[in-house]
Amino acid sequence: MEQTAAIVAVVDDEFPIRKALTRLLRSAHYEVESYGSGPEFLKSLATHQPACLVLDIRMQGMTGFDVQAWLNEQRIDLPIVFITALDDRDDLAQAMEGGATALLRKPFGDEQFLAAVDAAIHR
Repeated sequence: MEQTAAIVAVVDDEFPIRKALTRLLRSAHYEVESYGSGPEFLKSLATHQPACLVLDIRMQGMTGFDVQAWLNEQRIDLPIVFITALDDRDDLAQAMEGGATALLRKPFGDEQFLAAVDAAIHR
C-alpha cells in the first residue's frame, strides 16, 4: 500500500472509535483530523478539505447520511468511507447511491480499513 501524507477526517460520535482510527491512520502515515459530530466536521470545511472522509452512519443529531447529503447538495466532491455497527442492506444501498466509495461494518480489520481509505483517496 502506498504511504501518503494525505489528510483523512474521521467523524464518529464515539471517542474510543475516533481515537483508535486516528492511531491506525497515523501509523500508516496519514495526517488525521477527528470530529465528534457532523456539524463540527462541516464547520471545518470553511478553511480546508481533507482527501478522504471516514464517517459513521449512526450518530446523535446529524447522521452520516445527513453529512453526505449536505456535501452532495453543496457539490463538494469528497470520497467517503462509511463505517457502521449495523448490518443493514438499505444502508449499503443508500451509501453507494450517495457516492460513497466503501461501507465497512464494525468490527473491521486494520488492513481492510486502510485499503478502503487508500482506494478512496486514489479513486
